[in-house]
Amino acid sequence: MSSANAESKLYGGDCPVIPHFEALSAIPRSSGHERAASDYVAAFARARGFETVQDESLNLVIRKPASRGYEQAPPVIVQGHLDMVGEKNEGVAHDFLTDPIRLRLDGDFMTAEGTTLGGDNGLGVAFAMALLDERNAEHPALEILLTTEEETSMKGARKLDPALLKGRMMINLDSDREGILYVSSAGGARAYHTVPVEWTDAPQQARAGRLRVHGLVGGHSGDDIVHERANACELLGRALDGLRKRLPYGLADVRGGLASNAIPREAEAVLFVPEARWEEAEAAVREWEAVFQTEYAVSDPGVSVSLEASEGGAAAGDEAARIFSDASHSKLVDALLLIPNGVLRMDKAIPGLPRTSTNVGIVKTAADSVRFESLARSSLRSELDAAMTRMETLARLLGCGFEAGDYYPGWPYRMASRLRDVFVDVYGREFGRPMEVKAVHAGIECGIFADKIPELDAVSYGPDLYDIHTPAERFRISSVERTWRYLLLVLKSLKDNPA
Repeated sequence: MSSANAESKLYGGDCPVIPHFEALSAIPRSSGHERAASDYVAAFARARGFETVQDESLNLVIRKPASRGYEQAPPVIVQGHLDMVGEKNEGVAHDFLTDPIRLRLDGDFMTAEGTTLGGDNGLGVAFAMALLDERNAEHPALEILLTTEEETSMKGARKLDPALLKGRMMINLDSDREGILYVSSAGGARAYHTVPVEWTDAPQQARAGRLRVHGLVGGHSGDDIVHERANACELLGRALDGLRKRLPYGLADVRGGLASNAIPREAEAVLFVPEARWEEAEAAVREWEAVFQTEYAVSDPGVSVSLEASEGGAAAGDEAARIFSDASHSKLVDALLLIPNGVLRMDKAIPGLPRTSTNVGIVKTAADSVRFESLARSSLRSELDAAMTRMETLARLLGCGFEAGDYYPGWPYRMASRLRDVFVDVYGREFGRPMEVKAVHAGIECGIFADKIPELDAVSYGPDLYDIHTPAERFRISSVERTWRYLLLVLKSLKDNPA
């Protein structure tokens, strides 16, 4: 269909989206490190003669003129984000700041070797690049908008000057289910608990080891929170609490999770256990593994808990063998147990949709503290504020620091939407079945843009993409091919000026 497709190393079909995705996957683009990807797409657009604006946040606005006959149609914004979540399986050697994503085909799926794929939202970028390359499509004037740091703070969208955009219709390409059109999403904010720690010498005659929680499914903290999958940081807290009720041990390090918007799949702690009670500790850990395997038999059948002795056995007496003080130890385990995590309230008006949730996404030990990063979401600002107040109150009671930030607004449902009507009508005619129109608990940048441009008419759509924010992430190739053809039909149907 296109006369200027990118070359593909893996894909043998004729959809131009996937070769562009392959090319983009060679460029590291974790959140906060999008410059190379932004420069690449900007150079791509300028080489084709399109007006391109790259702002201080590395957001891109690229203008493609209307095709013949569409000069009077209102312009359309096509939007995605440049960054991705970097998660990898344990033991996988991959640096998300320097290494390309290693892609592979598995039947009708494209996935990555041991890491996140970056289909969220590399596919959205690839669709946009394919539209820029497509010479035969019929469409209104297009404004390609690609933002940065969506996965961490939505900073790019928040910093964007709305005066750069002329369009008042926006097609967001950051959704993950073919046949479902999203028209509303939750707002959110990040919460940071900082537990101060004091250090003391590790006890003599103690064996050092790692308490590990792993083998969890994880997932997107918005889309997948409703499945009540295990959070490795929360399970680690329960296991540490169970141990402290049975025997003395020293605690030297706690960490888990890689992103606040991903449900942690792994967490671990460094323990110093009295040599004489090591076997007792191992037995207690096995009991906790059995408990978790029962509780999460459906959602996380691979959950595993283990206590592994460090090489060299006891490390007590070494200069580096330090543990948290008793007070710090107690406060830290209490925080792991008490910081809210999971679905707090379901939306009774929309079956199956969470209304308010929190996710403890990152726990990390520093020199003088342990820091927790959580992401709270809600489709009601009052409930989001209540969740944040709850976490701030807990911090005060625990005697730890608290910060809140990176608030982004929800995306309210629009009663009248020409864009929604066109998507639904074209889908019914093309596929012979009705399109689902839904709200989503995840955060979508449409909320920020609708807040900046009150008259904005927006929808969010995309092909089948599974297990995002995990190393099991994959997209269905045939779905990308259908979505590409469908998107061209939608743009073709936006010829007439509704005024």
